[in-house]
Amino acid sequence: MATTAASTTRSSSLMLTYASSSSSSSSSSSSAFPQDLTPSLVSFKPTKPLFSTFSICPLVLRPNRVRRVSLSFLKEPKSEPFHVVSAALAAEAEVDEAVEDEALKGADGSAAPVTVSKPKKGKAALLLKRDRTRSKRFLEIQKLRETKKEYEVKPAIALLKEMASAKFVETAEAHFRLNIDPKYNDQQLRATVNLPKGTGQTVKVAVLTQGERFEEAKNAGADLVGGDDLIQQIKDGFMEFDKLIASPDMMPKVASLGKILGPRGLMPNPKAGTVTPNIPQAIAEFKQGKVEYRADKTGIVHLRFGRADFSEEDLLVNLLAAIKSVETNKPPGAKGVYWKSAHICSSMGPSIKLNIREMLDFKLPANS
Repeated sequence: MATTAASTTRSSSLMLTYASSSSSSSSSSSSAFPQDLTPSLVSFKPTKPLFSTFSICPLVLRPNRVRRVSLSFLKEPKSEPFHVVSAALAAEAEVDEAVEDEALKGADGSAAPVTVSKPKKGKAALLLKRDRTRSKRFLEIQKLRETKKEYEVKPAIALLKEMASAKFVETAEAHFRLNIDPKYNDQQLRATVNLPKGTGQTVKVAVLTQGERFEEAKNAGADLVGGDDLIQQIKDGFMEFDKLIASPDMMPKVASLGKILGPRGLMPNPKAGTVTPNIPQAIAEFKQGKVEYRADKTGIVHLRFGRADFSEEDLLVNLLAAIKSVETNKPPGAKGVYWKSAHICSSMGPSIKLNIREMLDFKLPANS
């Protein structure tokens, strides 16, 4: 009776069976190694290869052929190949692909757009101030000045000459930040200043004129004089001049050069003194050191007032002439405090901040 009950219990329970595979079936079955399987698939580790398919059925009592499956999860995997279910591997691969597809899709089910960053241009491509590196020479001369100190005019000129240590003769520059907004017509600033001691640079002047003024321009010392022929040369790319002066009767023809000369700051303009009937006087002024300046879109005026090899007295005279010109040509729409800050520097040196009140009140000695 006990034997019958045991056999009935065994036959009613579902167990996983396997049988020794024949040579023909083993050749067609798919095999995999333990290191290629995930832990979820390796649920049993028999000592002999299995069929490519599994069957769940009542256990048939045949002691000579059937063996119980040994479920062991703690034994070390052997190097012998296993026959696994190929459908399970394919299903796992499909799940991975589905997860990747969901990751690439947006919330609304559409494909998420791939954003490609555009290369930066202009000022946006420049390094941040904290990421910039300075040369050893610049770092050494920077120690000569106090960063937040406002210098008086004369000590600032002396310090500028001391810090001009490049291998070439540097230009002395002035930068004035004004309380104006040039996008409004009544707050635009464009003018000229005659530097008493000159700029120290040779200026090449070209003149566009016709008729009697043609000979006057040549006699006044113009480097290039022409009419329609010079206009055609400029259209062809000729730019070997620093200033272009035109007589009023040539302006209708010069208008066609606006796209070429405008971006370079060479377009003749009455405010800059480059459109005038008195051509000999204009040539003489630019040869002697007349400088044109204008406020940029941020309201800052940049101009040069000499060279680092000038004497301190000459640089001081030129700087005061530039300051007086900017103050005199104050735009009518400027409100409140006109001067925000003023700095001077050499072309390859650090800036020196000026005391604005002392700068505006400074007067040259009577004997200078």
